Amino acid sequence: MESAIPLFFILLACVAGLFALLTARYISLWFQAFVSGTPISLFNIIGMSLRKIPPRLIVSARINAFKAGLKNVSVNDLETHYLAGGRVLDVVRALIAADKANIPLDWRQATAIDLAGRDIFDAVRTSVNPKVIDCPDKGHYIVAVARNGIELKVRARVTVRTNIKQLVGGATEETIIARVGEGIVNAIGGSESHQIVMAAPQNISKRVLEKGLDAQTAFEILSIDISDITIGDNTGARLRAEQAEADMRVARALAEERRAMAVAQEQENVAKVREAEAQIPQAMAHAFMSGRLGVLDYQRYQNIKADTAMRESIAKGDEPQDDNG
Repeated sequence: MESAIPLFFILLACVAGLFALLTARYISLWFQAFVSGTPISLFNIIGMSLRKIPPRLIVSARINAFKAGLKNVSVNDLETHYLAGGRVLDVVRALIAADKANIPLDWRQATAIDLAGRDIFDAVRTSVNPKVIDCPDKGHYIVAVARNGIELKVRARVTVRTNIKQLVGGATEETIIARVGEGIVNAIGGSESHQIVMAAPQNISKRVLEKGLDAQTAFEILSIDISDITIGDNTGARLRAEQAEADMRVARALAEERRAMAVAQEQENVAKVREAEAQIPQAMAHAFMSGRLGVLDYQRYQNIKADTAMRESIAKGDEPQDDNG
């Protein structure tokens, strides 16, 4: 009996040592949270590991939030967001940054933005420190034509600030670039000449800003600055030249059509004359047989015909030839 008691204590010491070895890291996390002023129970920390949640991540996020004054963010909220696939540390950092910058942002809204795939910390940072978007991308131009037909190639820089309220469901940077490009093309197209645009490019920016291009987007446009304007082709002159060439082709086609119709009409008239001439011998034969035409009349007809032929020959400049010639 006496030998059994030391054996029991040995087994108990082994179990206690094994338990202490397994829970050493959990105890250190528990002690870290305790000394930070936001105690988390040891069993809760062990339960996180059993629920496939990294305890160190949750404890660190809770301590950061608590030290920053975000006391309404609970351990349960952090665990729930992690299990939903969210980036816990990024959300906590974004909440801390928003709180320090006096930007209204609560836990529910921040987690919704994060789960939507947006970088919540970058959004808060952009709200504090606006960023510049090149419109269009480097190496490209916005091409527009003024009313006088001169082509202008424009680059713009758009300064934007994140609109936290519109971040979920709001349009992205691509929409901002497309809308600004459309506004610049419209503004230049409404200008009387390219000299006006070159002399006062800020008027283009002003007209574009007045259109409210940031509606239903995740950004608020602060300014639009024209960074580069290059004069391109004389598009108006080229289009007028192409139109004149097209009109000339149409006129040539119509003239050719009229010529072909005239030739066809002439050939038709010649055919009618030849048909009428072919009927003359028949008419004369019928006149002889009916007694309406005599020999003297026929001889007079032949004289008139010969006289007409001679006159036509003289008019053409040909010398009449006698029978011997």
